[in-house]
Amino acid sequence: MLRAYSNLASPAISICALRVSLCPTLSSSSSFRRISTAPLPLFSQTLISSPSSSSSSSSSSSSSSAFKRLMDHSSPRASASYSTGSSNDVGRELLVQHLLVKEEDKDLLFELQKRLVRGEDLSDLAVEYSVCPSKEDGGMLGWVRKGQMVPEFEEAAFTAPLNKVVKCKTQFGWHLLQVLSEREESVLADIQPEELHAKLQDPDFREEAQFVDVREPHEVERASLSGFQVLPLQQFGSWGPEITTKLDPQKDTYVLCHHGVRSLQVAKWLQTQGFRKIYNIAGGIHAYAAKADPSIPTY
Repeated sequence: MLRAYSNLASPAISICALRVSLCPTLSSSSSFRRISTAPLPLFSQTLISSPSSSSSSSSSSSSSSAFKRLMDHSSPRASASYSTGSSNDVGRELLVQHLLVKEEDKDLLFELQKRLVRGEDLSDLAVEYSVCPSKEDGGMLGWVRKGQMVPEFEEAAFTAPLNKVVKCKTQFGWHLLQVLSEREESVLADIQPEELHAKLQDPDFREEAQFVDVREPHEVERASLSGFQVLPLQQFGSWGPEITTKLDPQKDTYVLCHHGVRSLQVAKWLQTQGFRKIYNIAGGIHAYAAKADPSIPTY
């Protein structure tokens, strides 16, 4: 059975106050994105969770710490959770950039609007004038969906014509925002070991999907599944920036670790990098050995 993650976020990060807590914290989910260390004004989430199993606490905690440090240098995108919205927008994600100025800075706001009409680029103006930490990325908030933003910003974004700069006011100040693209929402879900084991018996499934093991090399030596590409979490700095050359974002992606904790962190991050369907193997290889294939050693 698959268990989907609805209010998805990604590993250890603060995002822009726009998504439910761009500045202060407004929601309880978490997210990945290329980040500046300062919290953004519209969303703010933390994603690294502690290991759920004592037997893997050492490997998981050290990997999580390394991953969290590395995530501060990863690529831009994010997620969180919050409000309601039109059912017509369910399953729809927007690529959004914005510029934020303080509520009292109306003269600056009007001047920036004039400069945009004259053809200047919103991202260039965001770098120079925005008070949101996203200015470091040219105001880029990444892919957002319903439930990730404060209501006023969400309403403006989901009704804005593509590429047109629109204005809205939130508790954080005045925003000039631009929707650059839209797409169907991605999927992140758990898959049970028994279901995965059955699928692996089909050669077509193995050909059409891709498989990632984020455990460390010494763990893989003790127990492994054939066909899984090993991308150790502690080496995230070496493979993270090149992930789309190592894996195909359009393929179904299955992620494995020891107990399902580290793999979930990576699965959430992959979602922010544009991967369309990501499945976290629930309980990791330990559960797979116990429930699906007892020939695999446990440790």
